[in-house]
Amino acid sequence: MLLSYREALNQAMREEMRRDSRIFLIGEEVGYYQGAFKVTKGFVEEFGPQRVVDTPITEAGFTGLAIGAAMAGLHPIVELMTMNFGIVALDQIVNNAAKIRYMSGGQLSVPLVIRGPGSAAHQLGAQHSQSLEAWFCHVPGLKVIAPATPHDAKGLLKSAIRDHNPVIFIEAQLLYGTKGEVGDGEYTTPLGQAEVKREGADVTIVAYSKMLLVALEAAEQLRREGLDVEVIDPRTLKPLDLETIVTSVTKTGRLVIVEEGWRFCGLGAQIAESIYSAAFDYLDAPIVRVTGEDVPIPYSRPLEDAAIPDVPRVIAAVKSLCGAA
Repeated sequence: MLLSYREALNQAMREEMRRDSRIFLIGEEVGYYQGAFKVTKGFVEEFGPQRVVDTPITEAGFTGLAIGAAMAGLHPIVELMTMNFGIVALDQIVNNAAKIRYMSGGQLSVPLVIRGPGSAAHQLGAQHSQSLEAWFCHVPGLKVIAPATPHDAKGLLKSAIRDHNPVIFIEAQLLYGTKGEVGDGEYTTPLGQAEVKREGADVTIVAYSKMLLVALEAAEQLRREGLDVEVIDPRTLKPLDLETIVTSVTKTGRLVIVEEGWRFCGLGAQIAESIYSAAFDYLDAPIVRVTGEDVPIPYSRPLEDAAIPDVPRVIAAVKSLCGAA
């Protein structure tokens, strides 16, 4: 069936909450307002206010509450109005959710999903437009997911809810209205498995979240110019499916990594280092990274556009790498 990204997330959580009464949803305006981006439309009517809990503007407070509930045997889903507000709850996420299982010697687990929109979304300003996935990936004990399609959003969210570890689930705000085919009936998508979204022979592009759409559009334009581009979506950023990327790079000999996040210490740097370590002998050219600029995201629309990777920049990177500039 054809669903929007927003509808796929709604369907995933609804199915899981019907399946398991231990699951509850908590966050700002998730109930009677139906979520800031209407992802939780109809939830409070079906599940009631004890399982769909509206909170004050206290991210550290309700995230800590959810961690305690997870330790006690429940399976909370925390919705952050934006992943940028996760900074307010960072102590709870990093020092409690990520460490409790390890520090208790496995006696306690934290089956918790923290989800919400991330990255820039048309003039939200510097404090609401950040791509923070590299922060979360840096922390042992957290799993990090950033799906790009409605099909993956549904399958990965269901898997995240069933996982016994804390999972950060990042939804690019500009993807909420995008549509795609979503499998009928029950299905999950395993965590830690990348997917080849487009097969090619000349160069590999690795891109995730809404940058995947940029990469696919660039690949289509390059096809018309005679370059055959393979596009891989990691989907799960941690744990990272390095094997799929290595297999592609050994075939194409070239790699471009596209990410919206900042370049310095970005996720793409980790992917590049991993490929240099695992597949250096197969590379015919240095790895190229196309990233966001190392600046706070500007409010001005032209400046915001200049700070974020786009199709022309990806095309230029691929052509330069392939000697076709």
